[in-house]
Amino acid sequence: MGISISDNKDKNQFETVMNGKTAFITYKRKPDTMHITHTEVPSELEGNGIGSALVKHALQAAKDEGKKVVSHCPFVSGYIERHPEFTSYLA
Repeated sequence: MGISISDNKDKNQFETVMNGKTAFITYKRKPDTMHITHTEVPSELEGNGIGSALVKHALQAAKDEGKKVVSHCPFVSGYIERHPEFTSYLA
């Protein structure tokens, strides 16, 4: 399933809309870091890998911007624990 994720800079979130529902991951950009604060996937969309896709997208965006990630979100922290290839992205 191809998930299209956009950066809604007005809301400080990466988001995707499926079946009229919005899933998102919020962030705060700092000069050298991106603080990821919350991930939310509507219950109707759970189990489709959307949360993981949002996390991966946010991590890649931070890397592309030359920023390290600070996770304030248990879902993001858990994702990184399960995918140790992303630990180098952490501040």
